[in-house]
Amino acid sequence: VKRMPDIRELILAIVQPLVDFPDDVTIEVSESDEFLEYTLRVNSEDIGRVIGKQGRVARAIRTIVYSVRTRNQKRVRLSIENND
Repeated sequence: VKRMPDIRELILAIVQPLVDFPDDVTIEVSESDEFLEYTLRVNSEDIGRVIGKQGRVARAIRTIVYSVRTRNQKRVRLSIENND
């Protein structure tokens, strides 16, 4: 039996080493007909690190996360927000 990749764990593994406040990193997951929506929240002091210059880090994170195959071929969406 092939286990579904845990996208939440993948996001945490990528993001937590980047930030100064790893305990403040939270991820909410919601599901619609075509998407698995992941909302990543980080400490407001860390938002710049996660997004990166001109959004490069956020784009790299999304590239990795979006490449994961999900059940039912749902597409993954990731939004990044302040934890305020």
